[in-house]
Amino acid sequence: MENFILLVSDVWSRGFLGINLGAIISSLGVILLAFLFRGFIISIILSSLSRLAAKTESKIDDEILNALKKPIGLVPVTIALYICTLILPISGVAGDIATNIVKAFVIYTIFSALANSIKPIFEALSTSSWLTASMQMWLERASRFLIWVVGIAIILDIFGIQIGPLVAGLGLFSVAVALGAQDFFKNLIAGILIIGEHRFQPGDRIEVVGQLHGIVESIGFRSTVIRTFDTAPMTIPNKDLSDVKVINHGEMINRRINWKINLIYSTTVEQLEKIRSDIKQYILDSNDFSSDPDLDPCVRVVELGSSSIDVLIVAYSEPVGFADFNLIKENLIFNIMGIVKDNNSEFAFPSTSLYVESTPQSS
Repeated sequence: MENFILLVSDVWSRGFLGINLGAIISSLGVILLAFLFRGFIISIILSSLSRLAAKTESKIDDEILNALKKPIGLVPVTIALYICTLILPISGVAGDIATNIVKAFVIYTIFSALANSIKPIFEALSTSSWLTASMQMWLERASRFLIWVVGIAIILDIFGIQIGPLVAGLGLFSVAVALGAQDFFKNLIAGILIIGEHRFQPGDRIEVVGQLHGIVESIGFRSTVIRTFDTAPMTIPNKDLSDVKVINHGEMINRRINWKINLIYSTTVEQLEKIRSDIKQYILDSNDFSSDPDLDPCVRVVELGSSSIDVLIVAYSEPVGFADFNLIKENLIFNIMGIVKDNNSEFAFPSTSLYVESTPQSS
């Protein structure tokens, strides 16, 4: 029995790779407690804070809590790793590596919190008139990229990897990549110009005459995604959109109706005046059309055509959607038809009159 106790004591003291089993078990216990405490923080403390934040009118606090949830969860694990380096009898190169790993976890936790905080910060700035949706997306991505570049550089420096020689060594490779990626940089610059000039934003309806017509979904670093009206996405390189004439229907102030109706030549002047006045009065009284004095509707007899008297109708509505605009036009058509009928006139259609001066006499 005494030999068995000595054997157990020897195994306990030798442990694994010369590390005492007691230190190993203690370290595992610390890590286990850290994960339990991490779950407690996320499920209890942060959940309670989230419920409190949900009661406020501002959404910024909700975004901040969601952004910091993962970084805060890393704090107990980082502390546990540091305690493990104190418990375990690690020295020399192994000790330096363990210390550097803890330092790297600290840096990762800090920069993870910074990167995740980018979105709430820009959400708070989204009320600014200069910060459009697409510009916000680009700035978020660029800021997050820069934060992680700095964080990775610090972590590499902790492990003794010098960034300067590494960047210099990649110089020739970068030149080769740049030469092969000219289209990418063209698209990147074009995307910056599109956003900087406010040509269009996500959600705008744009049209390149004869080529595309749809809703802008996103403006990326290389391409823009447009959802066409058959609901299929169309991906277009940014440079192709920066070099063409783009109609941005999303920026329209009003929608315009510009029609000509054709009336028969037997319509009298009095009938024309009454038809003209009734149509204009309908437009003025209707809630479908703009009441802006600068957009006064125009209803005038403008031409004596080859087979009709032409009446021009120009009116403006609010910038409503496609379906609503067609409903407005339909209501206007029905009312015009009723007005023309009530004034005992008719719509003309292309026709040709043939006048016979003489006919052959029958024998």
